[in-house]
Amino acid sequence: MIDTMQTQHISVMPEEVIQFLQPAAGRCYIDGTLGGGGHTALLLERCAPDGRVLGIDADALALDRVRVRLATAVEQGRLLLAHGNFAEMEQIAETNKFQHVDGIVLDLGFSSDQMNAPERGFSFSADGPLDMRMDQTHERSAAEIVNTASEQELADIFWRYGEETRSRQLARRIVRTREKGPITRTGQLAALAVAGVRYKPGAIHPATRMFQALRIAVNEELAHLEAVLPQMVRLLQRGRQVAGYEQSGSAGRMVVISFHSLEDRIVKDFMRREATDCLCPPRVPVCVCGHKAQLRVLTSRPMMPDQQEIERNPRARSAHLRAAEILPVVS
Repeated sequence: MIDTMQTQHISVMPEEVIQFLQPAAGRCYIDGTLGGGGHTALLLERCAPDGRVLGIDADALALDRVRVRLATAVEQGRLLLAHGNFAEMEQIAETNKFQHVDGIVLDLGFSSDQMNAPERGFSFSADGPLDMRMDQTHERSAAEIVNTASEQELADIFWRYGEETRSRQLARRIVRTREKGPITRTGQLAALAVAGVRYKPGAIHPATRMFQALRIAVNEELAHLEAVLPQMVRLLQRGRQVAGYEQSGSAGRMVVISFHSLEDRIVKDFMRREATDCLCPPRVPVCVCGHKAQLRVLTSRPMMPDQQEIERNPRARSAHLRAAEILPVVS
């Protein structure tokens, strides 16, 4: 379930994203994880000349980079950029007057720009402050968690978000170390994970799971993912109801790319549940829940990148893509 680290400024599974979203002229799309703007650039190209994209990112620096990279689309009003977390997607879309949405993509994880900046604290490959905040306006950093959480809380974080088998041992080691002084650097924390562990170059680094767990905890990534999925459905439903949309033969689609099993499980379970009419237990003879399917799942199993893409972009190695299509609203 290890989260692969981005090493190149390349979008993940770009052709697959386009294949499922089927962008067309005049349509509107949301890229909820703008990053380097790779998926957004493709969407703008395929929905030209008058299609629009709303790009959302919690990292203000990412927005600044894309604003320069795709300046022409910004000037034309075809690209709108919004600072915020995708967990607030409905509100952000409303604020930006995105009246209907035809497709949404989420490329979860963190970008190569974040990974390659030691001052952001995402990586243990270079020493830097123990930060890990995607949104620099938020107060709680990884250092705060490491230095204030109890031993049990740390162990729970490492196990729940990293499935780290040494969770208790690492938590105990951290607590004992911080009694002598605060742990404020990525190098300090990585050294605690490596101590007493033999590993070969090229193998998974002993600190990988712990760093992944802290990053997820700092940014509340799983909670945000759970919050945005139903919002994506509602946005696509409203898009489908736009005049003339039902007759076009098209349907709004959502694509989510995850990088570890915790994320993928949330997406898989949500899509399966929303593709089912009744959620009552099998022993209930007549449906009493009233649940109606809202999605048609387009990927019975997650799609994964081919070997050529992995060689071109090592970050894609652990990518899992799932896609679904909105169903007509039943009155």
